[in-house]
Amino acid sequence: MIVVIGGGPAGRLGAMHLAQAGAEVRLIEQRSIGGQCLHERCMTICALNDVARVVEYARTQKDLGILDSVPAVSYPALRRRVCEIQEKLASVLDAETRRAGVEVIYGAVGRLEGNRVYIDDEEVRADAVLAATGSRAAVPTIPGTDLLGVYTYQTLPAMPDLPRRMVIVGGGVVAAEFAHVFRAFGSEVEIVARHELLGDLDPKMRSAALRDLAGVGIREQTDIAGIEGDGRVRSVLLAGGEELSADTVLLATGLVPRSESLQGLRKGPDGAVVVDRRMRTSVEGVYAAGDVIGPPYLTPAARREGVVAAENILGHTTVMDYTGIPQAMSLRYDYAFATAGTDGGVTLSAPAPAGPGSFWDVAGGWAGLAQVRVDPGSGRLLGAAAAVPGASTLLSYLGYLMKRGITVDDFDDIVEVHPSTDGVYVLARYASGMLKKKE
Repeated sequence: MIVVIGGGPAGRLGAMHLAQAGAEVRLIEQRSIGGQCLHERCMTICALNDVARVVEYARTQKDLGILDSVPAVSYPALRRRVCEIQEKLASVLDAETRRAGVEVIYGAVGRLEGNRVYIDDEEVRADAVLAATGSRAAVPTIPGTDLLGVYTYQTLPAMPDLPRRMVIVGGGVVAAEFAHVFRAFGSEVEIVARHELLGDLDPKMRSAALRDLAGVGIREQTDIAGIEGDGRVRSVLLAGGEELSADTVLLATGLVPRSESLQGLRKGPDGAVVVDRRMRTSVEGVYAAGDVIGPPYLTPAARREGVVAAENILGHTTVMDYTGIPQAMSLRYDYAFATAGTDGGVTLSAPAPAGPGSFWDVAGGWAGLAQVRVDPGSGRLLGAAAAVPGASTLLSYLGYLMKRGITVDDFDDIVEVHPSTDGVYVLARYASGMLKKKE
């Protein structure tokens, strides 16, 4: 028997891989299968952002005189429908997981004490364990985080209606995504970031993202002294003494591995379970994958980690390779990027062509951005990024091709779909021509 603790992307994919190989697998999930990706993070952003884009596109076309009105959002109805669809998706995942041969146990707590496995308080025999207990929202140690009206991405579904004025604390992708959504819905939104907002992005990609956040107040290099209110949020007090009025505060301040139920394993200072490239922990026969092992906190990485762990449990030596795993952010456009895991090279950027989802934005002088990073010696594609509708799908394939060593010369024979918002192929062919001319 192999016990998998946690039914998110890492645990579920690992369990299915094991079962399909003929192993007897029992998956323990405390609530509902699908993990945070389905119930609070990825799918929630997809749902809210789809509606936000409808509103924004309507606003653009109203400004051009094409439409005569912009639709209003019923937030309670939106939240209700999101939950209904998430439940439907969870039922699909449940059926798929069971069909693969996995026994799923809901409402129980799986825990470890070294190599001893417990389901609730009952010790069970296990030939191997895959711990995929995920993460939780990190809550900063500032006064007032317990006030009514303060949310994290996990508790946001409890927000009854649209806020009039929302302050978002954080400077990463999640902060930007929720700021874009609630600004589109009509709320006044202010982001307060300790460092530079989206500071990890390439400067041109960051500049493009800031266009999508027009209308959002952005305060960078700013600390928060506390959240004020008498039982309920009234304002956010900044370190310099300035006070921002707010009826809602969203804490988008990162993630913390959820490893409290995993005792006897080596962990890092943040509680992340330490693993090697084969997903092995410090205890023989115990593997870990997904958010519980710490960054990069990406669903594609978690899925692959779960499969790598499963392969090693089955006795097939497999190592985790993070090269080329794409990352994405959803604002008005999709923002996606992937790298071959190496530094250096020459970066080329160009406006993206107009196409589905961006045609009407040309009136405002913008249709997105494409970017490639190339090794000038070998012509190898080292990185790619796009800020256009549909960028996420594009970068999934480019990330894999970069991992396989694709060069810009290889793009000469590619005939892309048209019409499309993708400018990466054209930019890669341009880079190929420049390198040939240089030779």
